[in-house]
Amino acid sequence: MKRYLILAFKNLKRRGIRSWLTLLGIFIGIASVVALIGLGTALKETVNSQFDIGSTDIISIQAGGLNSYGPPGSGAVNPLTTNDLEEIKNIPLIKLAIGRNIETLKSVFNKKTVFSYLVTLPDDDTKYDLYEIQDLSIVQGRFIQSGDENAILLGNDFLDKDKNGFEKSIKPSDKIEIQGESFKVVGILEKKGSFTIDQMILMQDKDLKKIKDNDDELDIIVALVKSKENIELAKQDIEKILRKTRRVKEGEEDFQVSTPQAALSTVNQVILGVQIFIVLIASVSIIVGSIGVSNTMYASVLERKREIGTMKAIGARNSHIFWQFFVESGLLGFVGGILGIIAGVIISYIGVYSLNNFLGTITKVSLDWTLFSLVLFFSFLIGSISGILPAMRAAKLNPVEALRE
Repeated sequence: MKRYLILAFKNLKRRGIRSWLTLLGIFIGIASVVALIGLGTALKETVNSQFDIGSTDIISIQAGGLNSYGPPGSGAVNPLTTNDLEEIKNIPLIKLAIGRNIETLKSVFNKKTVFSYLVTLPDDDTKYDLYEIQDLSIVQGRFIQSGDENAILLGNDFLDKDKNGFEKSIKPSDKIEIQGESFKVVGILEKKGSFTIDQMILMQDKDLKKIKDNDDELDIIVALVKSKENIELAKQDIEKILRKTRRVKEGEEDFQVSTPQAALSTVNQVILGVQIFIVLIASVSIIVGSIGVSNTMYASVLERKREIGTMKAIGARNSHIFWQFFVESGLLGFVGGILGIIAGVIISYIGVYSLNNFLGTITKVSLDWTLFSLVLFFSFLIGSISGILPAMRAAKLNPVEALRE
């Protein structure tokens, strides 16, 4: 086998430009498959990071559903309330429930005005549990504490003057005017690669009430279950108690109870379907490449009849001739696979780098060595299979007729 490989390599090298052109089809196909899988994985991680899952045992409750809107044109929604929050807290399977409000408010800093995405924190010590649930950490300053007044936390994008809209970097101890009220920045969050966290302002409920009167309404309730094995049971309990307190029938809910895993599962299935579809299209290049290998090997048989006749005349068997052409075509596929993997990885890095710069995420390229091994084996197999018929034709040549030609 070693001699077959050496001779095959010499023959491919001797044919020069034809060998490289033959490799092109397999090279493009393999590079496309590797790049698309790499980019698809990075896209999946980027999308997943936007769901802001810091814990696998949380349930989100929001207003909305078939009965969430009033008469046509009114846009009225039946919001969640602190009463709903208290009822959820009393469910045995629930360890902790926190109500939050989400607002878009006018912010002024450096004489620039922007509309900022603001999320509230509880006034009591449950805010520390929320920090842990969302896996938040501080890069500058500190977290908001229960005794703070008019204090805010900022997402990491506020450190970048090109992203925060104020044309000036914001640091702890700076003051921002929100809806006409002055607030002190006490900390900057570590970058998470999530739009919702990196661009948000965190403020306590009591401070929000100073600038916006929202009574006892809540935009979202986050519930932490005691055991993630019971998350579906807890979800059902929440739905039952809210139907009762909000006086709605099953199937006519004016609220939505969801787990992040369920939402992610749906999104990941869509991304996987797109990946499979694109890879199937890219596989057409591999098929075209295999036809190119077969054509090249047929041409090689015709050109090397004298060489084949000489080999048979000095004792080469049909099996020797067959294996020589079979290994040569397999080597064409294998080299095309190696070059395709290298090109695919380079394209993946460039694509992910561009994606991170465009979206402000921190996704990394994931190299799957098992995938690379399978791709190399597949490319060798494609090349070998493409060379079977030319190899069989070469092996059946009559040595006398071959030498006469």
